[in-house]
Amino acid sequence: MFVSISKERFLDARHRFYEWRYELDFARKTVLALWFACLTGLAAFVRVPVPFSPVPFTGQVFVVLLSGMVLGHLWGGLAQALYLGIGLAGVPWFTGGVGGISVVYGPTIGYLIGFVVAALFIGWLVDRKVEYRSVKFQIPIMLAAILIIYAFGVPILALNAGVSLWTAVLLGAVPFVLVDILKLVLAVFTGNVLMTKQPFGQS
Repeated sequence: MFVSISKERFLDARHRFYEWRYELDFARKTVLALWFACLTGLAAFVRVPVPFSPVPFTGQVFVVLLSGMVLGHLWGGLAQALYLGIGLAGVPWFTGGVGGISVVYGPTIGYLIGFVVAALFIGWLVDRKVEYRSVKFQIPIMLAAILIIYAFGVPILALNAGVSLWTAVLLGAVPFVLVDILKLVLAVFTGNVLMTKQPFGQS
């Protein structure tokens, strides 16, 4: 009985959070997006260098996936755009504790652009249909989002590093597939807990 009541309260609180988020004014939604931008910046410091690649393992993809799910397409995309823009403005919260416009010429700028597009993609789908918030849809949606990040990251890595596209795939995608799948599983689990399955207004 207690477990049943607690579950009902949790589901009600989760739905109220989404209603509250959609009812926020522009300034408060921007603050919420900035909060997710900061989480992405913090996740950049969860960093494991890859000896043979200029691209390290980080925790950022997990946060990117969550930002699209939790904030929706406009504000999830804005969260990642804020992360990118503030970092380019000089805040040292990119991978390795760097910031500034010089990052544009580095090996990871394509992935950072991909973060914005991936969050927009996930958010657009979960805002569009309630069914897309279920696990069976979230797995392929997030897999597609990860492929979007690779699609932006790998070609720009090839261009900036002066290597072939195939070499860039070997350096900037293949080593990360298994780890990113683990992040996907964690994001799907977290999103399933956090995302209401009831309809709510659009942002």
